[in-house]
Amino acid sequence: MTQEDYSELEKRIGYTFHDKKLLKRAFIHSSADVGESYERLEFLGDAVLALAVSEHLFFERPEDKEGDLTKCRAALVNETALAEVARRLDLSGYLILGRGERHSGGADKPSILADVVEAMIGAVYVDGGFEEAKSLVNRLLEKSFETVLSGGGFRDFKTRLQEYYHKLGISDIKYTVYKEEGPPHDRTFYVKLVVCGEEVARGQGRSKKFAEQKAAKAAYLTAVK
Repeated sequence: MTQEDYSELEKRIGYTFHDKKLLKRAFIHSSADVGESYERLEFLGDAVLALAVSEHLFFERPEDKEGDLTKCRAALVNETALAEVARRLDLSGYLILGRGERHSGGADKPSILADVVEAMIGAVYVDGGFEEAKSLVNRLLEKSFETVLSGGGFRDFKTRLQEYYHKLGISDIKYTVYKEEGPPHDRTFYVKLVVCGEEVARGQGRSKKFAEQKAAKAAYLTAVK
């Protein structure tokens, strides 16, 4: 694997390593038998991931009780969810596996792919600290956060709000981006919700969809009180 290859991965994840060896180590499976593996980084990354997700949920879902927060976190950091992140980033191509593990399909095993995501998070933590690792987690899990924070698999808040207004005979509902901030890989969108020409709520998020959901949630929770 060349430095250029890792450079492309760094662009994909939105983080440039000071110590490139850390990034390489995050992809070395124990079966490679080269004197080191990702296991220590995975151990650390697992804890960093749990803290980053817990912090995000704590502040984004202030109405939830401990049990609900625990369920949300479990949905975000389970093996299946993390393996999906790894596949989206094509991380299997960076894996360093022993011959037997590779021939047995190790490059696509959910357990190994999930481990690699945690190891990569651990590597970013060691290289750049918690804030950088937390930013990485937020980018990697952005779509998953959107799903959980917009209703956790139930009707999302935009849908709930639209149904609420339609019962009142209101169909003039518009979401408008009024500001954008940050670099392309870590953009923040600011949205205002306008109903019948009157602004009723605002929201912000790392995608337009997420920001719209936040605005819809604020309006819906106010409307149904």
